[in-house]
Amino acid sequence: MSDLDTLPPAPDAAGISLDGTTVFTISAEENAALCRSTGIEPASDGTAHPIYYYVATQVAMGKTVAGVCEACQFDVDDGPMMGSSGVKFDAPLMVGTSYKVTGEILSLIRKRSRKLGVMDVLTYRLRLHLLDGMQVLETHNVWVLPRKEFAA
Repeated sequence: MSDLDTLPPAPDAAGISLDGTTVFTISAEENAALCRSTGIEPASDGTAHPIYYYVATQVAMGKTVAGVCEACQFDVDDGPMMGSSGVKFDAPLMVGTSYKVTGEILSLIRKRSRKLGVMDVLTYRLRLHLLDGMQVLETHNVWVLPRKEFAA
């Protein structure tokens, strides 16, 4: 019998929709400020800084960070942590262009960690689309949710 056999399973969160209703538009002014904060000038061809893949999907998805945590029966005040984020671009992000988000929670897996104790590993996928539906990118994000209620 493993240690996890004595723990209740992670909540069943797989399949929960993260489709957004908010439209996100990358303004030229905000893009320029972000670019300059990283020591570069904005691109002259209208492409936006690629970090907007994360900003746009997080802002325009259908749940706040607290809402995603709630869907996983996790208290946001317990400190969710980013594990990783990866992205596949189908087209460049453009300033002045409006986007919408679709997505879902893929999995929530309970694990035991030497440093964190019991934790749930949340994996979710978000897709950024033009308003006509054309997909611009897909990102997979992994968060670690430390489960303090199982601390020894």
